[in-house]
Amino acid sequence: MLIPFVIVLGLGTFFLYCAWRRAGSLASEESEQNFSSPAMSYTPFEQPSRWLAIRASNPSVVQAALHLHHPTPCSWEEGLAEAREDKLFISPAVSGWVLVLGSGLPEPAEDPDRCFHFLTALSRKLGQVQFFSVGRAVNSHGWVLMERGHVYRAYAWAGETLWNQGPVTAAEKDLKMLCLEYACERNPFTIRDALAANSEKVNQLAARWSVDPAAIPPELWRGRGIVGALLHSKPH
Repeated sequence: MLIPFVIVLGLGTFFLYCAWRRAGSLASEESEQNFSSPAMSYTPFEQPSRWLAIRASNPSVVQAALHLHHPTPCSWEEGLAEAREDKLFISPAVSGWVLVLGSGLPEPAEDPDRCFHFLTALSRKLGQVQFFSVGRAVNSHGWVLMERGHVYRAYAWAGETLWNQGPVTAAEKDLKMLCLEYACERNPFTIRDALAANSEKVNQLAARWSVDPAAIPPELWRGRGIVGALLHSKPH
């Protein structure tokens, strides 16, 4: 009686071990599939705080207009890493637009006049220039669309309306973005949800006007752009 019992016990243990190994194998395969799925694919982008979208096909033309110091060809990853250190990364053309990203771009919340003069000078050289800015921690935000040095639309908010020029565009209306007049008496605390929504919609507005940098497809990351330092407050 003991021998059959031992045999049954041994077979049961063997089958349990096989089932355990199979479950472990399936879990490993599923983990590998999830890691390589499109939803988990690598992106070089962190959400940029400021960027330009310029209607152009050649990043070298943009580089010449900006007068970057020591311009160097680079990959997306290299350029975006350098752009965190007071440099600018000029992307290869994406759907007819060249992007410029980096902390060296002017910030309307710090000096709206400097931002205006910088964009005006650049637009006079390059034609259509768009600017986007977002500071989600404090809900500051701004967007500008210029054509040949003329402001078509501009809006910037940082605790108050800093810049509001030109007619509200159809894209802003569709997205229900809040644009307040100068010296508006409304308490920011009562509209903080709307201000936060504005900040979250800046990328959606960029996609309507030109290109959302956070939504560029992976196949376009292989192109090479240019990185360099912006030495002057405005191109000349």
